[in-house]
Amino acid sequence: MILMEKWRKNRLFSPFVMELLIIMFVVEFVKGALLLTILPVYMKTTLGATTFIIGWTLAAQYIGDNVLRTPVGWIIDKLGYRTTMLTGVLLTFVSVVLIATTTQYSWMIIGCALLGFGTAPLWPCVITGTTEVAGEEGKATIMSVVYMAWLSGVGLGPVAINFFVGEAHYSSSFRILIGCMTVVVLVALLLPRRQNASSGNQSVKADMASRDRAPFWSRVTIYLKEVRRSMNVSPLLFPAMFAQTFALGILTPILTLYAKEVLKLTSFQYSLFLIAGGAVTVIFLVPMGKMVDRIGIRPFLLIGFSLSAAALLFFTFAKSMLLLYMLVALLGIGYAFIIPSWNALIASVIPPEKRGAVWGFFLTIEGLGMIVGPIVSGKLWDVYGYHAPFLMSGSVLVLLLVLQMFISIPKKGMVR
Repeated sequence: MILMEKWRKNRLFSPFVMELLIIMFVVEFVKGALLLTILPVYMKTTLGATTFIIGWTLAAQYIGDNVLRTPVGWIIDKLGYRTTMLTGVLLTFVSVVLIATTTQYSWMIIGCALLGFGTAPLWPCVITGTTEVAGEEGKATIMSVVYMAWLSGVGLGPVAINFFVGEAHYSSSFRILIGCMTVVVLVALLLPRRQNASSGNQSVKADMASRDRAPFWSRVTIYLKEVRRSMNVSPLLFPAMFAQTFALGILTPILTLYAKEVLKLTSFQYSLFLIAGGAVTVIFLVPMGKMVDRIGIRPFLLIGFSLSAAALLFFTFAKSMLLLYMLVALLGIGYAFIIPSWNALIASVIPPEKRGAVWGFFLTIEGLGMIVGPIVSGKLWDVYGYHAPFLMSGSVLVLLLVLQMFISIPKKGMVR
């Protein structure tokens, strides 16, 4: 038993998983630098865009990402990881070059949409591959590792790029991001065409072979029907998935603007601001994931939503920087509770034989929240002021706190 446990844990850090995590980290580093630090301030101060236009520009990235997530899941199941991921990172590379070389709103929006198309395979590939390797008993742990790579990239990107942006100097930062994407392309070339963790029995393979001879749209329809039949999901889970990312999406376009325009933070102070929340989340993620696997999902959701909602509702009313940093840290702790437990809940209803398509479908629903959130946020800021987006985000988390109580959750994060 001890040897089997050690072997299972080692699989979590196999070359395949590490390649996926490196790609996740670097791509999210680039996205975080662009979406959280460079574009909001650059478009506001240099291009003179309104917050509403900035919201739409960032939403273009999430629209591009979301449009392809469900079909990408199906493509992964059919074509494997290397082809899918390599196509995505090449598109991402092109988008970064386009954003770096244009000053027009329209091309900026097109570049962000291309960024979304390029990053669409990222989450379906990484989550499908890592959960397939981890097995049923390690879902929360592996999701914590994946989100640690994601948060490290998202957090370090805005922090690191601050030291290169300075006062409206963007050329060095764009060169760094293009260099990062070159590294990602090279790593994507190392991915296997297919991961052979679960191949299924001969009857299933024969059924798939006969189905593959059907017309294309018939195959898609049959496949999605099979996915729907194989899921046993509470109907409340779908609006909850949307609400969870909607609350996060509201903060995306206005967090940097709030720090720069309202709090008047320097680049160094803003970096500390991000570290206060992001570092706390990263530090607690893996321990929380292990505790979710051991104890269960519900307690962590209750604590996480409560802490995060409280931090956001009081955030813009804090009068001292010390209190602000404490609230940011509290928000980080709250999300350290939410991320592994929430994703363990979602992973627990994913049928192993349809991982790619179902994860793609679920991520599409979550992605809708990231599309609508920035648009609503920009309008709230322009019309009602800087308090409104934070109050809306906190209120949505309160709603989620109530909603998750009515969603059936497997004990100890285990699948049926």
